[in-house]
Amino acid sequence: MQLDSTICSRARLTHDARFDGQFFVGVLTTRIYCRPICPARPPREENVRYFPTAAAAAEAGLRPCLRCRPESAPGTPAWLGTSATVSRALRLIGESELEDGGIDALAARLGIGARHLRRLFLQHLGASPIAIVQTRRLHFAKKLIDETHLEMRDIALAAGYRSVRRFNDTFQKTYQRTPSHLRNLRKKSAALPENEYRFSLRYRPPFNWEAILDFMAPRAIPGIEIVEDKIYRRLFSLNNQIGWLEASLDEPADALSLRIRFPEPRLLFLIVERVRRLFDLSADSDEITAHLRHHPLLAQRIESRPGLRIPGSWDGFELTVRTILGQQVTVAGATTLTGRLVRAFGTPVVVSPKLTHLFPTPEKLAESDLTKIGLPKARANSVRSLACAVSDGKIGFTGVVNVEKFLFQFCGMLGIGNWTAQYVAMRALAEPDAFPASDLGLLRAAGLRNPRELESLAETWRPWRAYAAMYLWQGVAKDEQRLLHTNRKSNRAVAVGR
Repeated sequence: MQLDSTICSRARLTHDARFDGQFFVGVLTTRIYCRPICPARPPREENVRYFPTAAAAAEAGLRPCLRCRPESAPGTPAWLGTSATVSRALRLIGESELEDGGIDALAARLGIGARHLRRLFLQHLGASPIAIVQTRRLHFAKKLIDETHLEMRDIALAAGYRSVRRFNDTFQKTYQRTPSHLRNLRKKSAALPENEYRFSLRYRPPFNWEAILDFMAPRAIPGIEIVEDKIYRRLFSLNNQIGWLEASLDEPADALSLRIRFPEPRLLFLIVERVRRLFDLSADSDEITAHLRHHPLLAQRIESRPGLRIPGSWDGFELTVRTILGQQVTVAGATTLTGRLVRAFGTPVVVSPKLTHLFPTPEKLAESDLTKIGLPKARANSVRSLACAVSDGKIGFTGVVNVEKFLFQFCGMLGIGNWTAQYVAMRALAEPDAFPASDLGLLRAAGLRNPRELESLAETWRPWRAYAAMYLWQGVAKDEQRLLHTNRKSNRAVAVGR
């Protein structure tokens, strides 16, 4: 990835938060790399070098700054560079790092050779896949040191180190200090209850927290998630362990405050990554809107509501079931049906009066009579068909390498049309170019009647049609934000999603 030194220089000299995480500043005299917003006195231009990723700076022999904490920078945008292969590889690494098989296995899943994958990473990210993983592991460990009270052994395991010795050696080599010394440098904070953790997750401004909550609140699944007092809360289960989380805005810090209660610290990295995708924290709003605002249909909407993000999902199966339940009913009706499903087939786990259940497993729904909650037979069969496919491993919503192939397979399932497939790709797969063109809300906002006309119009919005959809949905009047009519064969029509 080629960086424009003029833009990078201007950003670091003005401490522009919009560029935080987009590049890192290597100071050749001190052998330290920093974020563009580092509060330290800016070095002379001849003494700096710009890197597209922290891993690239580390590969050049630089160590992370202790003042600006590069591990706290916003995540790398999924569309960094021009390679779809690199974007997909980054997603897979974020979901599971590099599991058994390492680079060779990752390359095989992507359908290319390991040597070509390394070449692509060096071209677009300035570092190899292994270097990317090692830097992410180091940064997450440093974040745990600074933001939690975990024991060092637990931090090492949570960050993916196979041994405490290797963890200590890495920190000594990188920071020229031991992990314990680094913890002593942090500001003292009050101890938290057992198994509770708090993190600060940075984003690049602008970030429209109010808009994302406005979208999620009417779609929150009763008993599992809730939005109130500008805070999002939910229950979840990972590896048969039950936990809950809450997220709120810390606007002065350009961050979300994340609170997690979970008994297994080794899964904290996965939980944090899911939350980042849930709220689309790695998006670069300026880059996206710079492209979209050239269209007159979007310009005013972008001006009035800057920083819109794509609300993701905690679990792809959960989102897809709720989407199927919402076919041919209003958003409120879909929420009511989903609440009935959860109460009838979910697992009771009372954390608070409004957080009372875990979502039913695919195995449970595959063997249940769903019509008893008032669900029409056709939709009940669709949900059971989906549950069977997921429980049998025929389809999954994590580790998706080829979105086009997934959508083709997904649309072949009972009761799944193009609208549902595109909506699921948009929210569950974080596909920035997904676009449910048959959506009534989008058609009305565009002043069109034919989905093909809207698809043609949206060609100029690629590769960020999903963000264009969010801006169009936000422009629909509230009394029109309900599902009016659905064509069963095409799965057509919904206003502002289900």
